[in-house]
Order: sequence, then C-alpha cells, then structure tokens
Amino acid sequence: MKQFELLVGQRQAVDLLSQAFRQDRIAPAYLFAGPDGVGRSLAGRCFVELLFATNQNRVRQGNHPDLLWVQPTYLHQGQRLSATEASEKGLKRKAPPAIRLEQIREITEFLGRLPLAAPRNVVVLEQAETMAEAAANALLKTLEEPGKATLILIAPSSESLLPTLVSRCQRVPFYRLDAAAMTQVLTQTGHGEILQHPVVLNQASGSPGEAIASYQQMQAIPSELLKAVTKVPSSYRNALELAKQIDRAIDTEAQLWLVDYLQQFYWQQLHQASIINNLEQARKSLLCYAQPRLVWECTFLSMCQ
Repeated sequence: MKQFELLVGQRQAVDLLSQAFRQDRIAPAYLFAGPDGVGRSLAGRCFVELLFATNQNRVRQGNHPDLLWVQPTYLHQGQRLSATEASEKGLKRKAPPAIRLEQIREITEFLGRLPLAAPRNVVVLEQAETMAEAAANALLKTLEEPGKATLILIAPSSESLLPTLVSRCQRVPFYRLDAAAMTQVLTQTGHGEILQHPVVLNQASGSPGEAIASYQQMQAIPSELLKAVTKVPSSYRNALELAKQIDRAIDTEAQLWLVDYLQQFYWQQLHQASIINNLEQARKSLLCYAQPRLVWECTFLSMCQ
C-alpha cells in the first residue's frame, strides 16, 4: 500500500497491518515491538494515514482531531515537557522522561468521545516501556474497553511491558536493517554522509535513527577533541589532560555517547579486550553519577598501562 512506501526493511510489519486493513479486522490494540530507530513511529503514522484515509500532512503534523500522540515527559515547575521541549529550554535532567498517570487519564478522556472526522480514534504511545506501574495499570482498564478506538504501543520488546498489557495487544515485530536497507534509508533521508563513517554505522547496529542521532552527536563534539581521544594516551600527563578536556567540553550525556564511540573505534583498530572493558567500566561509573573527570582520568591512565 502506498501509505507504507517510505517504510524500508519491515516487510512483515507492512504485511500484517495491510492485511488487517483489507480484511477489516483492525485490532483494538497493537504493540509495535523492536529496536529504536528502525521505523516503528513511521509505521505508526503510515498506519494512521491508512485508517483515516485523509490528509497525510495533518497526521504527520499530529494535529488530526481523532489522533492523540503521547510521548514521555519530564516534570519541570509543574509543567510536563517532552524531551524536545526540554532540550529547547536547555534543561538537563538526570532522570529519564516517563509516560505519567496524568497522560493516561488524558487518553481515557480523549477516548470518551466519538471520533469527529475519522472512522475511529487512534492513540499512539511512544516509548510505552517508560510507564510506571500505576500508569500501566490505568492503561490496562482502557485496553479492556477501548470503545471505537485503536491504541498503538511502541516499545523495544514484549518483555519491557507488563504481561497484562501485552496480552491485550496484537504484536507487530520490527527488526534491525541490513546494510542495503540502511544505505537506502540514509540516502533517501539526506544523511548519505553517514555512510562514510563506519564507527557510527557500527554503533547504530542496523538502526538508521540511531545512526543519525549518533552522527549528530559526533558533530557536536569538538573535532580536535575527538581526534585526540582516538589515540591511546602517550603518557600519564597526556591522559590527565584528555580527561580535563572532556570534562570541560561536553556534558555527561555526550560523554556516554563518547564511551560507546570509543569502544567501537578501539575494537576496530586494536581488538584489545582490556580497553573495551575499561571503557565499559567508565560507562557504569558515569551512569552512577561519579565525577566525570575522575572517571576519565582512571580510564585513560589504565590505557597507558
């Protein structure tokens, strides 16, 4: 179907959703399960376009009256902010965003009315795995009696959600893309330059979305710093200086990305398990909110040895 023409490498998902539409057997709830960045959200928009058979731009802009698109949020000064809104305001949060009980209540209210311009209401929950138990239990009640509506839950796997939620959803699997499909997606979306960066492609592991995000993060790091850290420190002094530069130049989120980048880089270049293990310990320490400069000092000093 033409609605799915932009969705590359997910033939099974396209077939399942297309057949459901042709046979008029639309499930009350779907679970789009698979890795980030492989097309789950795009598939959601394509499927909504198919169900609504209406103006595609309204669906893609998220302003259709019968569509509610729910994303995890942060709480800041009594306001809920999406990750994009928090970034625009320059907010740095230690805890990840989550789908909150208040958002589930808004879903219930949204589904309490009849559709205005389409055959059914549709609710899409991105990163559904971020729901706390209270929110998940509240959503369960809605899934039991959805009325004239379809809910789409997007999550990494069935195991990331409560079994009671999964049991009420039809699972639609999504998979990582092969090299040819990755090339096609990155080229079509105007990100062909990423194909020249094998470390970034290895980080992405078959996910175009992750490749794009990783490349953008790489561009945000000073090129001289990135060049310097891809060389084994030549001395203890050099190791301490590199740690100081990283601590001053980039925040913790970017440092976590840098750990992954360096693991991929050094494995390709040197195949030394000890360096990879040291970097993995650095990741764990950063996630535990250890002092970043100290973490990098220990990491680079161990590489000198």
